Amino acid sequence: MFVREKTIRGYSYLYLVESVREGGRSKQRIIKNLGRKESVQANGDLERLLASIERFSERSLVLSQLESGEMAGLSCRRIGPPLLFGRLWEESGCQAVLAALAGQRKFEFSLERAVFTAVLHRIMVSGSDRACETWMADYDIPGAQGLSLHHFYRAMAWLGEELPADRQAQATPFAPRTVKDEVEEALFERRRDLFTDLSVVFLDTTSLAFHGAGGETLGARGHSKDHRPDLNQMIVGAVIDSEGRPVCSEMWPGNTADVTVLLPIVDRLRQRFSIGRVCVVADRGMISAATIAGLEERGLEYVLGVRERSERLVREAVLEDSAPFTPLLIERATGETQLFVKEVLADGRRYIVVRNEAETRKDRADRAAILEALERQLKKGDKALVGNSAYRRYLRKAGEPAGTPGAAFEIDAGKLAEEARYDGIFVLRTNARISPLQAVLRYRDLLQVEELFRNAKALMRTRPIYHSSDAPIRGHVFCSFLALVLRKELQARCAAAGLKPEWGEVLRDLDRLQDIEFAKDGKTMGVRTPATGVAGSLFKAVGVALPPNLRDVA
Repeated sequence: MFVREKTIRGYSYLYLVESVREGGRSKQRIIKNLGRKESVQANGDLERLLASIERFSERSLVLSQLESGEMAGLSCRRIGPPLLFGRLWEESGCQAVLAALAGQRKFEFSLERAVFTAVLHRIMVSGSDRACETWMADYDIPGAQGLSLHHFYRAMAWLGEELPADRQAQATPFAPRTVKDEVEEALFERRRDLFTDLSVVFLDTTSLAFHGAGGETLGARGHSKDHRPDLNQMIVGAVIDSEGRPVCSEMWPGNTADVTVLLPIVDRLRQRFSIGRVCVVADRGMISAATIAGLEERGLEYVLGVRERSERLVREAVLEDSAPFTPLLIERATGETQLFVKEVLADGRRYIVVRNEAETRKDRADRAAILEALERQLKKGDKALVGNSAYRRYLRKAGEPAGTPGAAFEIDAGKLAEEARYDGIFVLRTNARISPLQAVLRYRDLLQVEELFRNAKALMRTRPIYHSSDAPIRGHVFCSFLALVLRKELQARCAAAGLKPEWGEVLRDLDRLQDIEFAKDGKTMGVRTPATGVAGSLFKAVGVALPPNLRDVA
């Protein structure tokens, strides 16, 4: 049914018309002649008719209220992130595990909801628990109504709470066992099956600086990866399996050296998750002679990065070995990688030398750019060059022995030749009974999960932290680890669906999905904005059904 305008003898008339079907043909039948157009518009008959129809049309009720500017009782909240990550929170087991552990204690609020809200805050914007309390007002998080700041503080303290003395058997020398350890173990146990494999693990660390003391034991001065040696810090580690799934997190005082943590972590992993054979894959920053000896004493396999420049045996024997390289072509999703590999035995140790052709060309180009800039600077004067580490490595005193006062600088051809030896080269040391190809692939897995480590570091560098004791600090950082778990779950669902969305697009498009509620004439209506960008594909990949566009609110 609709209104039709018809011109007769120069005058326009309005008719209320309906479409009917007669004899297999569609035709229009006039229900009522509304009159001449100018008369109908002048006396307001059409507006009164529309207003009476509007009472029975929910969609027009919404449009008329928005158009008239009557916003009484209107509320708008974002629903995309709680819907999507709420499903992942449930299916990953986080909801059930936290609810079960928290159920052993009688809290007067939903501790599981407080932790989920804090985790969702880490995913979307990160920040302090104070910011989380105000942030959540813009989101429709089921069960989070009534949560306040002291609830978040209590939840963080519970997650980082030390376990009783009879449950400290798997503690490291650097940190006690806490509630968050039991959460990690329960999550791992939920997804353990015949195919669950922890035979290969990757470990990386970062530092988290405080603007205060940093608790009773966590805050300490040490090597700062944040370039803030003036602040107390803590060390945060993440263990990831061969599929890139986060397994557990570790937190230590800020003066804990990376080379001291690998063996305690491996011992703890074997106890906590009941695993036997382990191949540890780690980069050169965590390796020392004592670490390697400890791994061998435990009968563990390893594939370790080696310091090519600083280790004398590698520099003088391994890299000088005259055996030919074997070409190796590795196919990846992003394309093919050309490698040249050879195995070298030196002093009873097994090394794998790898040359990456693409990295070789890049190293040469980078060095050529530095030298070009260095030559320009030398023409202007050489006093400022010594403070630039990129320049200093290629310089020597001109025409005089190094260290002679007053001598000018020049480019050292010998240093250039020495640097060229390492173009595109990386060296591995392993005791694993695997082929050179397998060793390279496992180490490349470490390089590939570095992207996940970067995500972990971004999420786990949660600032600012206003907590002043160890337990809530641990809980605060652990929420960032749970955020990493959900992010990995989403990435796995996207990969299965053939999606490769940018993380910034994911957050932006989810935030655009909103629910608007308003009341009129004693009736409350809800309107959902459309899913734009990648949001629709994400909900489909995760298996979440969106609420209807228009609905009655009970």
